[in-house]
Amino acid sequence: MTYHGPGQLVIYPIIDLHYFFMDIHKYIRSLEEVIIKSLWNGYKINGIRLNGKTGVWISTNEKIKIFKKICSIGIKVSRWITMHGLALNINTNLKYFDYIIPCGINNIKMTSLRKELKYNKINNNKLFYEVKKLVKKSFQEIFDIDYIHL
Repeated sequence: MTYHGPGQLVIYPIIDLHYFFMDIHKYIRSLEEVIIKSLWNGYKINGIRLNGKTGVWISTNEKIKIFKKICSIGIKVSRWITMHGLALNINTNLKYFDYIIPCGINNIKMTSLRKELKYNKINNNKLFYEVKKLVKKSFQEIFDIDYIHL
């Protein structure tokens, strides 16, 4: 189960993988890379992958292995056409995640970009627009395409 709501950048790419690569795992890893690259390029936040757990995570303490999830990914592919996609928490009310088991993973801590940046007084629309721009650029680079509408 997942949550989609205000403060999230939700992207559901519709891509014919015949034109890119016919490898679903590579597609998922590419979506993760879009977010990892965006977080690093825009905010020097080190987004990471966790073995066996889809999505993008942030390490808050690598010595004792504390990780928080900032981006969830869930896709469907039919006849090599992608559906569904990702949800990046930008300024999300994280309390909503307390009522579900996000992505079916027990004891998961969710986070948002705003929380990690410790932004208390920032224009939410400005942050959202800034992140959209970064993600669009990363998406174009990772998938080697000239145009994307976000």
